[in-house]
Amino acid sequence: MTAPLSPVPEPQAFPAYRLREFLPAFLLGWGLGALLTFGVRALGDALLTTPCAGRTLLSLAMPLLLGPGGLGFTALSWRRPRRAALGLGLVVASLMPALYVGARDIGELRTTGCAGGYVVLATPGTRSVSTLSLRGGESRELTGRIGGYTPQTHPGTFRLAAQSSTPSVVVTLPKAAVRAGEVFPVQVTVLKGAAINTFTAGVQATQTAPDGRTLAADGTLEIDVRP
Repeated sequence: MTAPLSPVPEPQAFPAYRLREFLPAFLLGWGLGALLTFGVRALGDALLTTPCAGRTLLSLAMPLLLGPGGLGFTALSWRRPRRAALGLGLVVASLMPALYVGARDIGELRTTGCAGGYVVLATPGTRSVSTLSLRGGESRELTGRIGGYTPQTHPGTFRLAAQSSTPSVVVTLPKAAVRAGEVFPVQVTVLKGAAINTFTAGVQATQTAPDGRTLAADGTLEIDVRP
C-alpha cells in the first residue's frame, strides 16, 4: 500500500504593482534618501574641522549606502509592492542627488588641492605630452602648468626644480618660481653621445603652506633617445 502523494505547491504569482500604490511609496523613498544625503552632509561639515581630511569619505558615503542598501531592501521586499517601491526610491536617490552632490564635492576637493597637485607638460599649443623622442644633440621646447591648486586657495609661489634620471637628458627651467595655473617654459635637451635608451625627466613644483606642510606637484616625461 503506497502513501498518498503530497500536493505540489503552486508557484507564487508575481505581485501586481499599481501606479497609485507604487508612486507615493517611491517618492517617499526618494525623499528619505535625499533628506539623508543632505543631513549627513551637513553633519559632516559641522564635525570635520579641516578642509581635506575625511571629505572624500563624506562625499562617497551616501551613494554607497543608499544604492546597495536600497537594492537589498527592494530584493527582500519584492512581494510587497509598496516596500519594494520605497527601496527603488532609495536607489534613485543614491544617483540623484547623492552621487551628483558627491561628485561635485570631490571636484571641489580637486580644485582646492586636497587631491594633490600635478604639472601638465605640453607642446607650445595645447596638447599635453607624456613621451618625447629625441636624438642626441636635439632639444624640444615645452610649456608647463601647475594644476590641482588655484591662485585663490594657494596664492603663494611654487618653487620649480628639474628632474632627470640621467645626466644625458637636461631639463632647463628659465623661471625658478611660478604661481598655480601660470604657464612657464620648459626645455628638454638630449646631449650628444647619449646612450640609446628610454629615460625619465620632469618638473617638480613645491610650496610651503602656512601650517608648515610641503605641497608638491609633479610632471614627468619619458624621453626616448633614438639613433
